[in-house]
Amino acid sequence: MQHTTVLLHEAVTGLELDPKDTVVDATFGSGGHAREIATHLGSDGLYIGIDADATALHIEKVGEVQPRVELVNDNFKNLTKVLSSLKVEKVDAILADLGWRMEQFADGAKGFSFQHDGPLTMTFGNPEDYLFTAADIVNEWEEENIADVLYGYADERFSRRIAKGIVEARKQAPIETTLQLVNIIEQSLPKVVLRKKTHPATKTFQALRIAVNDELTILSSFIRDGFTALKPGGRMAIITFHSIEDRVVKHSFRELAQSEQAQLSTKKPIVPSVEEIKINPRARSAKLRIIKKHL
Repeated sequence: MQHTTVLLHEAVTGLELDPKDTVVDATFGSGGHAREIATHLGSDGLYIGIDADATALHIEKVGEVQPRVELVNDNFKNLTKVLSSLKVEKVDAILADLGWRMEQFADGAKGFSFQHDGPLTMTFGNPEDYLFTAADIVNEWEEENIADVLYGYADERFSRRIAKGIVEARKQAPIETTLQLVNIIEQSLPKVVLRKKTHPATKTFQALRIAVNDELTILSSFIRDGFTALKPGGRMAIITFHSIEDRVVKHSFRELAQSEQAQLSTKKPIVPSVEEIKINPRARSAKLRIIKKHL
């Protein structure tokens, strides 16, 4: 399955890059944005690609480029540390695409996919570096807490039914794999829901992934640290794929604008064209927001 970069030109154009700029691509992924960014930079430019998944970081993804390239295996929550390690004080532009590489769903190794069987981890990095995994949540957390996670991080309207189903199932045997969990979810939902186009496990898997990786807290701190790292006049662009992420970005950017530290590049988010959605249906939920730091 080949990954297609969403809002590629809109995001990179929105950064208004100069050939000498220093640019942070906080989610290197499949390198789609990296290749486009590199075409805007000259030999005096610097491209910094960050990814928590070490398997994503391959220099050839950037293509034939002129700028200096630095690829860093880390979580973008550690942006300040990453820049310090590279002896970079300020940057001209920051991009974060919060979507998924298709390669991460190619098998069940990390437990992100509800279509492939695998261990219930759902960690971006090494599971040993995390406080808990998805398996810990479904096997050890109280029913009410599980329901709160599903509703709070994914707006799952059947959160209580699913949480009850999980707790009942684990009394019989530990829930250890993704397809075990999918089966429990399907058995917990009304039949009418199972006939809908969206897979019934979509929101549950989203919520567990967000909880395990503490994504919303990290996103908020990344925006704060990233804005601090920007030079005056620098731009930050973030692409989100669900309403909860977009809400965090929207409110954070609005607060910066209202405090007169920055200005919003657009009042409303930039969304994919009808043509892009036809070619790449997964783009339909994408939203791009851009902010510019005041001089």
